[in-house]
Amino acid sequence: MPIVQVSHFIPYLSGKLHLREIRSSEVDTAELVRPPILMLHGAMSNGRVFYSEKGRGLACFLAEAGFVVYVLDTQGRGLSTPKLQRGFKGGQGEVIRDQLPLIHHYILGLHPKVSQVHWCGHSWGGVLMASAISRFPLFQESVASLLTFGSKRRIKVRSMKKWLMVDLGWNKLAQAIAWSHGYLAADKWRMGMDNESRQSLAQSIDWVRGDWVDHDDGFDYASAAKLVAQNGKWPKSWFIAGLGDHVLGNPADVKRMVEECQFKDVNYTLLSKDRGYKHDYGHAEMLTHKDAVDDHFVQVRQWYLNSHSTSRNR
Repeated sequence: MPIVQVSHFIPYLSGKLHLREIRSSEVDTAELVRPPILMLHGAMSNGRVFYSEKGRGLACFLAEAGFVVYVLDTQGRGLSTPKLQRGFKGGQGEVIRDQLPLIHHYILGLHPKVSQVHWCGHSWGGVLMASAISRFPLFQESVASLLTFGSKRRIKVRSMKKWLMVDLGWNKLAQAIAWSHGYLAADKWRMGMDNESRQSLAQSIDWVRGDWVDHDDGFDYASAAKLVAQNGKWPKSWFIAGLGDHVLGNPADVKRMVEECQFKDVNYTLLSKDRGYKHDYGHAEMLTHKDAVDDHFVQVRQWYLNSHSTSRNR
């Protein structure tokens, strides 16, 4: 089915958040009964990791199957305004506490016949989504599922590549650049596809190395996640890792996040050639590789179709 792409700009503080809507031209959003899908990028990234103007990417692939997909650019990234600059104060806490609730409600407002939204995150985006679910009872009821690609809460794997990329590059060099320039110009320094604020950078480093606690108000996400698990409130979840993702979403660290959150209804998939996939996918490749469309994207589509069928038959 031919797809259309529409940009929504939602007022937020002194600027606007960009939300990309991608759907089939044959779908009427007001009449849709299938939960839409919200996608969230990771650190030093933006929503383009999920789509392209030419119709490539997971979001476009799912839209062709009849799903309505929304891709968020968090504050300062992608087409959201204003762009990151010196003096920018926002951190990851604002994404969890403000931006995700705002966008979630906005999407539900566009779909009067649905009461839930599927959530899908890449890398650190999956961590922020899990944080929001553990914190807000509303999301424990209105998030239909959580699907993540290369998402880890901590990086415990040890290797020379990890030392270069994380211990030296992310923890030292990136912080020095951010404090010198007022923000991390990751695109300019070829460290990522978009820029990062000093606050988000420092906060993510703390979480990767230590406790899962909100820097602004001390909310204990780790304890909340365990309580959510005890009450059976985590949504159906699927964590996908790539064998070629040696550092940023190492399969062992992805598994550790699953264990930390104590998910019950959860799948784990390792994208590797010895598991029948076309490649040992890397961190971004699991979403951007041209072969993904005929590989694991097909399974993702079927998972969402099965989720809709299951909910209808309850």
